[in-house]
Amino acid sequence: MNMHIPDLIIDDTLARANVRRLAAAQALTGANAAVIFATGSIVGAQLAPDISLATLPLSVYVLGLAAGTLPTGLLAQAFGRRVAFIAGTGCGAVCGVVAAYAILIGSFTLFCVATFLGGLYGAVAQSYRFAATDGASAAYRPKAISWVMAGGVFAGLLGPQLVEWTMDIWPPYLFAASFLVQAVVALVAMAVLAGIHAPKPPPANLGGGRKLTEIIRQPRFIAAALCGAVGYTMMNLLMTSAPLAMKFCGLSLTDSNFGIQWHIVGMYGPSFFTGSLMARFGAMRIAAVGLVLEAAAAVIGLSGISAGHFWAVLIIVGVGWNFAFVGASALIVETHRPQEGKKVQAFNDFIVFGLVAIGSFSSGQLLAHYGWGTVNAVVFPAVALALAGLAAAAFTQRRAQA
Repeated sequence: MNMHIPDLIIDDTLARANVRRLAAAQALTGANAAVIFATGSIVGAQLAPDISLATLPLSVYVLGLAAGTLPTGLLAQAFGRRVAFIAGTGCGAVCGVVAAYAILIGSFTLFCVATFLGGLYGAVAQSYRFAATDGASAAYRPKAISWVMAGGVFAGLLGPQLVEWTMDIWPPYLFAASFLVQAVVALVAMAVLAGIHAPKPPPANLGGGRKLTEIIRQPRFIAAALCGAVGYTMMNLLMTSAPLAMKFCGLSLTDSNFGIQWHIVGMYGPSFFTGSLMARFGAMRIAAVGLVLEAAAAVIGLSGISAGHFWAVLIIVGVGWNFAFVGASALIVETHRPQEGKKVQAFNDFIVFGLVAIGSFSSGQLLAHYGWGTVNAVVFPAVALALAGLAAAAFTQRRAQA
């Protein structure tokens, strides 16, 4: 059972202030990911020695996400979340500068190094949602996660528009200026996060911290981690492949940017009410709905290759990701005690982004060798597995309460 300080003695004033800053940082940090995903496969196709490697920079970004999760947790545990946040935004600024230079000299390898640094920045940003729950009452935690994630709506507006405004201003180096501007945005995020109130990590003996192996054996943790991993991996698979698939289908770069923009809005827009939905129906049900929506997006992807089909896939899979991932995150918070939080959260993100990285590395090969239809078909068995995990956890919980 998750044991927390009684809500009656918790004042959420500081937590609410943190949520405002974290939501703003989520918007600014999300622009980093938006720029990379809107341009990565296109730059990759221009620089890579083989077209099948075009999506490799995006896969390397996700590898950076996976590689950065455990160090983020260790850094936060040792020095506090603020230090981890500053280190992450520093990686984001360096990412932008290195990516621009890689485009200038035509280096595919250096561009991949840049996207890896962007992934490290993204890994730190993933902890924003958990940081929002630090010191918050149990009733406020789901809403805190949801509101921080809602900051990504503005990333969906800012990132692709940043690309649209800057991609051609440094000819013939397409997107080089976009990455330089992204580096400046990361520095702005650093300034915002410097004002975060980050409480010291709870003493290790508070309530008796359990071993990680004991915590992760809980059916609820297994279901939450599986749901988060599948929900994120399948969304990433479709999002990573879509811009290049649209290019293969003869659609314009403007069509691709529009799709990515509204995909990101779909990812984060529901966060304005996801917390309320979880409070009413429960995190597990909302996560299940998200998985079903991802499957529905794949059905649309199999039904046609017009711009409208691609836009519908990207928007619906974005909404599905929000429900699945925010629901899974809320479930994770329910599985640990305060002093266990950082190690459990970091381990969960390591699982999630490790699997996302594997899926991302597969996306380019799937698209290049088997086509857009196969990319969509992969979604169905993965979603079925995650739904089975949620059903098993729900059954175990009902039996324990009987």
